[in-house]
Amino acid sequence: MEPRLKTHYREKVVPEFMKTAGYKNPLQVPRLVKIVLNTGIGKDNKDAKVLEAAQKEMALISGQKPVITRSRKSIAGFNLRKGDICGVSVTLRGGMMYEFLDRMITVALPRVRDFNGLPSNSTDGKGGYTIGVKEQVIFPEVDYNSIYKVKGMNVTLVTTAKTKKETVLLLKQMGLPIREE
Repeated sequence: MEPRLKTHYREKVVPEFMKTAGYKNPLQVPRLVKIVLNTGIGKDNKDAKVLEAAQKEMALISGQKPVITRSRKSIAGFNLRKGDICGVSVTLRGGMMYEFLDRMITVALPRVRDFNGLPSNSTDGKGGYTIGVKEQVIFPEVDYNSIYKVKGMNVTLVTTAKTKKETVLLLKQMGLPIREE
């Protein structure tokens, strides 16, 4: 069965975009390519329990096994050696991507304390939009009692949009609560 958000994109977002932006072909309309979830471990990179807990929570949130990210070069100021573990990340594509975004919009973001929408200036100008999550507890899959340490994460939505304005418009039409600034 096709994810609810993908159906919404095909039936509502594409025709609306074609009308407002003047596209002639539906394949010209920007679309979501992937969602990358990334969490850093920081100073606790030597602690195996922290790494294991981060992997377990990321797997629960995304529904996919996370990849361990390692440092590419040594940085003395951070006591980091080349090859040390920095964090864990997951890349979601296809149906899992739409299901995650749907869960994030309908369940996770409303659970954020004092939430009044996402900023519209979080785009990189080339179709990427990054959301910083301060606590992984906003996702209902994570059990509050089994958390080893409260960690934040970055959620990056990668689209085929060419401009900041197009990226924000696409994500708004997909249902992301982006506020006007």
